[in-house]
Amino acid sequence: MTRLPPINDEALDSDQRAAVNEVVTGPRGKVPAPMQAWLRNPELARRAQSLGALLRFDTGLGQELTELAILICAAHWRSHYEWTAHSRLALEAGVDEASIDAILAGRRPDFATDHHETVYCVASELMATSRLSDTTYSRAVATLGETLMVELVTVLGYYSFVALTLNAFEVGLPEA
Repeated sequence: MTRLPPINDEALDSDQRAAVNEVVTGPRGKVPAPMQAWLRNPELARRAQSLGALLRFDTGLGQELTELAILICAAHWRSHYEWTAHSRLALEAGVDEASIDAILAGRRPDFATDHHETVYCVASELMATSRLSDTTYSRAVATLGETLMVELVTVLGYYSFVALTLNAFEVGLPEA
């Protein structure tokens, strides 16, 4: 059960309503789960969802690599809601089911491309150690380039923010 009940439409103040309207008319088309917490500060909600939309829909990583990174983040933080939502989206984006199962089980998947393996290595090392070795960093920049590396690290940071919000306020946790 969530620690912060959703704010129903009738109870929204004008700033909250503007934040909700912004997200509903954007690429998501609906209010994402962590925004229910963020709406307690409408400006935070507006800016956070805007950054999230950019990272999820408009980076050079593309949907498949973005969803792969989000799954690694969700597994690291044990964010049930984030995992459940994004495992489905990852499948739709082209991440194979065996890779998704391996990530959930804490195993290294067998990847078909250098880009997938690089995203996995960067995300896993960064989440596990809070740093990147020179070897991992150099290999990642050679494979992805600087721009995609910045985008990947930002996706991991943003979805850590999402996972911590969901976990702290117990959003989407099953009753059992």
